[in-house]
Amino acid sequence: MNQLGHTRSANHRDHLLQTPDTFVRAPLPGMDKVTAIVHVSPPAGAAFTQYTAEFEAGGVLEPGPLQRFVYVLEGEIEVSGKTLSTGGFLYCPAGHGHSLRAATPVRAVVIEKPYQPLDGIAVPTHFRGRESEVEAQTLMGDPALEVRALVPADAAFDFAVNTMTYQPGATLPMVEIHYMEHGLLMLEGGGIYRLGEHWYPVTAGDFIWMAPYCPQWFGALGKTPAKYLIYKDWNRHPVSLER
Repeated sequence: MNQLGHTRSANHRDHLLQTPDTFVRAPLPGMDKVTAIVHVSPPAGAAFTQYTAEFEAGGVLEPGPLQRFVYVLEGEIEVSGKTLSTGGFLYCPAGHGHSLRAATPVRAVVIEKPYQPLDGIAVPTHFRGRESEVEAQTLMGDPALEVRALVPADAAFDFAVNTMTYQPGATLPMVEIHYMEHGLLMLEGGGIYRLGEHWYPVTAGDFIWMAPYCPQWFGALGKTPAKYLIYKDWNRHPVSLER
């Protein structure tokens, strides 16, 4: 228990850093023996909701009205008679979700957002995969920084989810400023994140939200690779993203 009121967590107009010491757990509708750590949602200014779902043995997360992307952090989830284990991921389109069931304790990332259709483009369908089976690509030719795209490169999808792995000492090649927003969960290792004019030490378990046009940069520190899961809105004109 923190008795001195100190935390690395921070909340600013264009970014949020949420560290595990400030996580609050609560059930959401459609959860049975499951609790959610809601990292970011529309009341904070985001156009999506991202939470960590923590399943007890026998826990069930029912489908909701929005499209949903799920990434398993730890354990195994049963989906329509098939198993999704650590590193596995699943997409369900709006209105066509699946129940997620856990026989043993499980932790999973859940991202939900309203779908933004495109004229002449069919609505995306279900897919599932495993991160380890996705081919890694280098970022701008840097072999020390690998990206794995977990959502197909298809205009039907209005968002992207990637994992990014940095070898010790690797950095983003530039400070990025763009119209997309991000939800980022540190999975392994740590480093320094620049968000706006602030610099934060970050480590596995931390969550970051970056608003559109928030200056952002990351550098990996330590003796082991740093890795994170990152969401961004994608494939849509900025005019259609007005909040």
